[in-house]
Amino acid sequence: MINHDGELIPDHSPVLTHDNRGLKYGDALFETLRSVGGTLFFWEDHYFRLMASMRILRMEIPMGFTMEHLASEIKRTVEGNGLEKAARIRLTVFRKDGGLYGPTTNDVSYLIEATLLESPFYLLGDGPYEVELFKDFFIGLDMLSNLKSNNKVLHVLASVYAQENGYDNCLLLNTDRMVVEAINGNLFLVQGPVIKTPPLGEGCLDGIIRKKVIEIIKGTEGLELQEVRISAFELQDSDEMFLTNSIVGIQSVGKYRKKEYGRELARSLVGKLNAKARMTTAN
Repeated sequence: MINHDGELIPDHSPVLTHDNRGLKYGDALFETLRSVGGTLFFWEDHYFRLMASMRILRMEIPMGFTMEHLASEIKRTVEGNGLEKAARIRLTVFRKDGGLYGPTTNDVSYLIEATLLESPFYLLGDGPYEVELFKDFFIGLDMLSNLKSNNKVLHVLASVYAQENGYDNCLLLNTDRMVVEAINGNLFLVQGPVIKTPPLGEGCLDGIIRKKVIEIIKGTEGLELQEVRISAFELQDSDEMFLTNSIVGIQSVGKYRKKEYGRELARSLVGKLNAKARMTTAN
């Protein structure tokens, strides 16, 4: 079952028209998050990021679009699919049909999807995980790059490149040729006690788990968090590399070219992230 504007319908039902603005112009935003045992992980952060992003895109926020209402609709969708134990949620908001580049309305519709998650906890995989740079196209240094919008063709092309060349993921560069993020998550490098991650001004996604991991690192004695520009040359000078997103949590990278990485800090952080997630409540 999927939830379209509060109506639960079979997931094979036609929902969007040929005039859908998300389809035609990428005029849409989305949030992906975990639902575990009735709790939406870091829901308040996801909700306020969505509201801020809608304002940036000049979308009209409906009066009923409260944190409580959307949480209720997500839970109803989870229950309708029998996924109360653990589910991956995608909440997509798009401007309603009409217009060419210029919309005829700023009113929005939404779509909620729920799919099975294998584990209710964040797990750090021990298998090999190899990444490479994607250098065909570049991320802009602007606020739009921070948004979780449907304009992800660069990430799609990087995914195709990774599949064709046998990599697990690719690292993306901005127009200054600095390393920004991975296809599906934010980037962290470990150099002794110093953990580096690109600042939002470099064009990386304003990730929820990025934010939580930064909080954990800043609260851990002996570690230093630096939000700094990262060049490709630094990648092979690091002890660890890991990626973060709302579904996987923390993904440790095993190899980049001839460099192989450890995962000691990532293993410690994933335990703290799980503890932080368990404190989450859906308001």
